[in-house]
Amino acid sequence: MNNTRLESIFLLIDQSNAEDPNLENEDGKSVPKELLYGQRMTKMLEGYVDGQPSEPLAIAARAQHICRWEIPREKYPMDRTGYLKWRTDLKKFHADKTSSLMQQLDYDARTIERVSFLLQKKQLKRDSGTQILEDIVCLVFLKYYFEDFSKKHNDEKIIDILQKTWRKMSEKGKKHALTLKFSPAASDLIKKALA
Repeated sequence: MNNTRLESIFLLIDQSNAEDPNLENEDGKSVPKELLYGQRMTKMLEGYVDGQPSEPLAIAARAQHICRWEIPREKYPMDRTGYLKWRTDLKKFHADKTSSLMQQLDYDARTIERVSFLLQKKQLKRDSGTQILEDIVCLVFLKYYFEDFSKKHNDEKIIDILQKTWRKMSEKGKKHALTLKFSPAASDLIKKALA
């Protein structure tokens, strides 16, 4: 893996995500939300895979939410159909945005296509790279966002989302999820969801 070029693509992705107007608190500092998310994805991926992740997988993890704020959920109907259309459009948007940045660094077409394939979550459960990326998405949600999310919704909705999250993960992902630390209330919801 060309580490210098990987660092360069990470820098371009981070520069794009640093423009996020939505801020999140991290260690007492306000940080652009998607910048923080991308860095959390990289950290989780590095702790999850044995050895070094492939370059396309590393790029896809960092770019998972690239410039997501540019396509707000509110622009779509607030129903299931609208939600699914938003998710589909986002995947293509993230893939196109990342491909464009990779072209600036002269990545070959095959690597760009692979990153695009991963970002669009193609062949989930069948493609090992797509499955690892989905595991990382689920684990980052559980580790960093689940506690706050669970306080904003009723137990029934939380349990439903946890069950959907669980179904998306591999056996390795599920085992890893069970090693994460949660508050007693969140742990209780997880136990109910998995019962």
